[in-house]
Amino acid sequence: MVVKFELEKLGLTPISVELGEIELLEDFKENQKQDLEIKLQSLGFELLEDKTTITIERIKCLIVDLVHHQNNELKTNLSSYLSEQLGQDYNILSNLFSEVQGTTIEHYFIAQKIEKVKELLMYKELTVSEIAIKLNYSDVAHLSNQFKKITGFTPTHFKQLKENNRLQIDNL
Repeated sequence: MVVKFELEKLGLTPISVELGEIELLEDFKENQKQDLEIKLQSLGFELLEDKTTITIERIKCLIVDLVHHQNNELKTNLSSYLSEQLGQDYNILSNLFSEVQGTTIEHYFIAQKIEKVKELLMYKELTVSEIAIKLNYSDVAHLSNQFKKITGFTPTHFKQLKENNRLQIDNL
C-alpha cells in the first residue's frame, strides 16, 4: 500500500503492486524514477530493474524464507526447489548466482543455515540435536562439522560464548 501510494504521489498509475514487483500503465520519466528510488530507500526498499539483479535477489529471498521462516521444510533438494519456484534451469541460476555473488548458491544456503543455528543456540531453548533435526541435518556430527568449518567453533563452544557475533541476514 505504501509503494502504491508513493507511485500515485509521483503521478504514476500502478496496474498491480505485488511483493517485489510493480506494473505501471506508463513508463517512468527520469525524474520520477530518481524520486521513486529516493523515497523507496527511505522506506527500506530498493528499486531493481536489471533482470540479473532481480533473479539474484529472488534466489536469496527464497533461501532466506526457507531457512528462517519455513522451518526449513524442504521436501525436495534445493536445486529442484529453486528451479521450480523461479521457472528456470538450476544450472543457469547457479552460474548466474556464482558469477554475480562470488559464491555458490549452496554456500549461501549453508551460511544462512549456520546463522539460523547461531540464532537457535543463542535462545538456549533447543539442544544441538534438536537444532540438527529442525534444520534437516542428517545428524549432529554433520551440523557440528559444518558449523565449525564456517565459524571456527563447535556449536557447544559457541553456545558458551558470552557475545555471539551473529551476522545480519543481509550481510551474508
